[in-house]
Amino acid sequence: MVMGKSTAESNAGMSQFDSSTGENSPKPVKYVAPAVANKEEKDVTRSKYLFFFVLLSAVSGAATATYLLMESEEYNDFRAGFAGLGSEVSTVAGQKVDQMFSAMDSFSLFISSDAEANQNSSWPFVTIPKFSAKSEKIAELIGLERPEIIACPIVQEEERDRWPSFILESSPVYYRESIENEGEMKFTVEELTDVTIPYIWSYGAYDGSSIPAVKVERPGLVLPLWYMYPLGNPYLGKMARSLEMLEFLETSNQFQTISLTLRPSLGFAQLIDTGEGANPADIYIGSQIMQPIIDDGILVGVILLRLRWVEFFQNLNIDGLTGMIAVLRSSCNIGYGTDIDDESKNELSYSIDTSGALFLGVLDAHNPKYDDHVVSRVIVDVDVDESKLPDGVCVPKVTLDLYPTEELEETFHTSKPKVYTAVVVAIFAFTSLVFLLYDHFVRRRQTKFMDRIVRQDQIVSNVFPAAIRDRLYGREKEGWQKDNLLDTLGGVDGPGGAPLADLFLETTVVFADIAGFTAWSSAREPAQVFILLETIYGAFDRRAYRHNVFKVETVGDCYVAVAGLPEPDKDHFMAVCRFARDCVQIMQDTTLKLEVLLGPDTSELDLRVGIHSGQVTAGVLRGERSRFQLFGDTMNTAARMESTSARNRVQVSQVTADLLSASGLSTWIAPRKNLILVKGKGEMQTYWLKTKTKPGSDPSKTKSDVAETLSDSSITSSSNNEADGIADLDGIEAMSKTDRLVEWNVEVLSPLLQQIIASRGGTVDTDDKSLSQKEASIGTGETVLEEFVPIIPLKRFDAGDLSKRQKASSIDIGEEAKSQLRSYIANVASMYQDNPFHNFEHASHVTASVKKLLTRIVSVDDGHGLKTSTGEVDLIDMAGHSYGITSDPLTQFSVVFSAIVHDMDHPGVPNTQLVKEMTRNAQIFKKSVAEQNSVELAWGMLMGKEYKALRACIYQTEDDLKRFRQLVVNTVMATDIADKELQALRKSRWETAFSDGPTYQNAGASSDHDCKATIVIEHLIQASDVSHTMQHWHIFKSWNQKFFMECYGAYMAGRAESDPSLNWYKGELGFFDFYVIPLAKKLDSCGVFGVSSHEYLSYALNNRDEWAREGEHLVQEYLTKYEVMTTKQH
Repeated sequence: MVMGKSTAESNAGMSQFDSSTGENSPKPVKYVAPAVANKEEKDVTRSKYLFFFVLLSAVSGAATATYLLMESEEYNDFRAGFAGLGSEVSTVAGQKVDQMFSAMDSFSLFISSDAEANQNSSWPFVTIPKFSAKSEKIAELIGLERPEIIACPIVQEEERDRWPSFILESSPVYYRESIENEGEMKFTVEELTDVTIPYIWSYGAYDGSSIPAVKVERPGLVLPLWYMYPLGNPYLGKMARSLEMLEFLETSNQFQTISLTLRPSLGFAQLIDTGEGANPADIYIGSQIMQPIIDDGILVGVILLRLRWVEFFQNLNIDGLTGMIAVLRSSCNIGYGTDIDDESKNELSYSIDTSGALFLGVLDAHNPKYDDHVVSRVIVDVDVDESKLPDGVCVPKVTLDLYPTEELEETFHTSKPKVYTAVVVAIFAFTSLVFLLYDHFVRRRQTKFMDRIVRQDQIVSNVFPAAIRDRLYGREKEGWQKDNLLDTLGGVDGPGGAPLADLFLETTVVFADIAGFTAWSSAREPAQVFILLETIYGAFDRRAYRHNVFKVETVGDCYVAVAGLPEPDKDHFMAVCRFARDCVQIMQDTTLKLEVLLGPDTSELDLRVGIHSGQVTAGVLRGERSRFQLFGDTMNTAARMESTSARNRVQVSQVTADLLSASGLSTWIAPRKNLILVKGKGEMQTYWLKTKTKPGSDPSKTKSDVAETLSDSSITSSSNNEADGIADLDGIEAMSKTDRLVEWNVEVLSPLLQQIIASRGGTVDTDDKSLSQKEASIGTGETVLEEFVPIIPLKRFDAGDLSKRQKASSIDIGEEAKSQLRSYIANVASMYQDNPFHNFEHASHVTASVKKLLTRIVSVDDGHGLKTSTGEVDLIDMAGHSYGITSDPLTQFSVVFSAIVHDMDHPGVPNTQLVKEMTRNAQIFKKSVAEQNSVELAWGMLMGKEYKALRACIYQTEDDLKRFRQLVVNTVMATDIADKELQALRKSRWETAFSDGPTYQNAGASSDHDCKATIVIEHLIQASDVSHTMQHWHIFKSWNQKFFMECYGAYMAGRAESDPSLNWYKGELGFFDFYVIPLAKKLDSCGVFGVSSHEYLSYALNNRDEWAREGEHLVQEYLTKYEVMTTKQH
């Protein structure tokens, strides 16, 4: 007997559990593909890599050299191109600056000569005729659009008293000439004169709304603003005339230089924008050229030209000027005379191109990589004898440095380097292609062989324990050379060689069965069944890895696992107990969360677990479907422990209990009160493993001897949802059952809303006023029943519409609509009365059946069995086969919606009783009272303004609104099966619709399909309303008991004339014979619902037979439970 590793080795490699936490360290080992490549294959591979490396190196070198050579040629073109462009720009800029100084000098000479020749007054009381017109000519000459030109006379202290009268006298003529020359202004001469300050003044402190004018009182000469072009409008409520210019630092410094040198000067300053709508904060960094006015060798005034360098660069008028940085460098600090924090700055940067110029800041903004591309020129250099200047006074020399930009360099780039390089690479590609083509055919065969080997190895690794897998591979090493690894396991022709089997003396086996699964799955779609099993069993698998437990198999809904093999483990019983305990907790957590996804009753599923320890025979059972199997009495006993266990309980045998006690873990278990009878073994004493029970569960419901809730800190659950791969749905645990059902119904309706929105192109309009008016008028007839129609025109099949719906999963209905849907369903749930049967849980059960039947319809999306002669799906035929029900997502939504609301506010008594009691609703509706009331309540609530976005998702046109309303009315009204007149009408319509002839005389194919669709929808909701009769026996028995409790309760409350228990047994038989089974046969005969119709009919027949055998006994049980329930309530 092969026992594998020694016990010491086994314990060292296994999980070391902490008894208080149940945590362990080992993780599952990832699958690693076998290394089957031989030395020759490796040598060939290395040779191919070497060949490619040499060839690639040669081509890379040639391609790189080609690319670099072509790039170098482009770069040289770029340098030469920029040098020429930069030289042209610097030359034009220098000439333009020279023109400015020359023009200002000529203007100064004109002013002084005109004053001397034509005026009798002396400085400063002279005028400058037509100052505006002359300044405009100066602007044209220097190529700037309306620059600021200012004339300022020097006024000595003793001349200040005469200045006000001179200003008031000369201002009107000056204003009139300026207005005539510059065009219309907002102000007249008189208005401008009124806001002219006659005395020499300076700006006071800005208070946020205005700047007051403060009269200059200091001694010495002053330099008032005399004439200004353009004139502009009053700035902050006053004209700038008589403004003392020496108050400005840069003007004062320049004036000091001119006074000493009688030479023009240029300075940098923060200049205020005095244009229309300007603010005192609107300043800019510019230059101010100051030109002296000299009369007989004496400085009598100055002319100021204020220059915006942005405007200067914009008016260079050079073709092809693209992507250039201009940096003005001053020999003096630009910050001197301004409010710039850093007075050491001496650079201004501008970006210039064909579209204009942009100021970049008081900095050098060029890219350093273009330092050696600079084109430099001195554009301002005033010849001044600096020895005459006092310390601290600087006359700037301005240099213009031009740099290219990456954008300019990019214009010189072409595709030539890439083209030439591509040619070189193409040669390599062609050479390599020939080699690769040959290698491809060789490797294709090798790859297929390797894939086959890897897949087979994966199968072996997943099916067999690692030790068994290694022994299988070991046989190959001993000489079993076969093409198929699975041949070692035996095939159809029978096994080969000695079996792989061992006896393991110390093991513990666990059986875990899902209680209630068979009944639950009968009401579910196949996909939902597998979602449940894959989620739960996947979590069990991951937990088994953590506890070093080996999963043997799953048989139906039973999970079988073992510890202690193939690697011996002295603590095998502890590992299995911890694993079983965790599985119970995982089951409770998972089913609670999955109820939101899988619907009603999912949280009612429980786990029933049994454990036994002992020896087993384990090995590979070879054949066509080889598997690793366990055999022996231990397996049989463990299975009996599970079958006699209780829901949410782990039952352990005496043997396992003894092992736990011997290890000092007797606190983990508690003896079962009564002995159990085990087939083939007689009575046995068993034990309960202490676990946490599901919140709200009552163990006494299953076995009388497990009424006590057991718990122990030493075996606290270590279940971790994230580690077990279970989606963590926040807040699910804190939800009530009703809240979870609300969430499930929301998840059912949301995809249908996506389908509706997708079918109309994804549009949602919430502001259609005409539709709002129609909403207010629809359904305002006398009663709901009067709106019933025998045929509802459904939407015709549209292949284009189908293509849109196939993208529905990407449609976002929006948070507002989703929130309104959740709110609406929650309000619907709150309006269901607390009846045993007619409650929101039953409505959700009906909804689940409707959803199941709709998904089973032979739909356009599936195309089951409908093929053309060419094998392609005939979409029109498929839509016709379902009578158009699948052509319109609004139809499907309406039916599901109706299922949710069909019993709202149901009083728990039949309509006949309501009519007898003459309730308010009975007086209004006369018949089908509960159904009509449900439609009125559901529709009225949906039309509320708080659900506007939800309604916009459901329908967007009047036709859709009408169809939605009609479908809801017909569907809900169909659930009244007690009205014999309505039932007879439906039976007649069914027979007419599904007869061999046309549905109605002279009716077309469309009307025929609509009639059949209407009838099918009504029977679909009827079948779903009583779907518990066509599902598993346990489901039928549960809901039948609830319905009995409701009817019997009504009788005991005096709301029923006869005792329902007296005729309940026979009544149910008649209900099966005359309603349920015929209804199931109709669903089967119409051929719309595929295999579900067969399933429903089969369950209906089985339940009828079961009721015939046990019904009378069950009625007595119902009565007993009712008495117990009422006794507890009192």
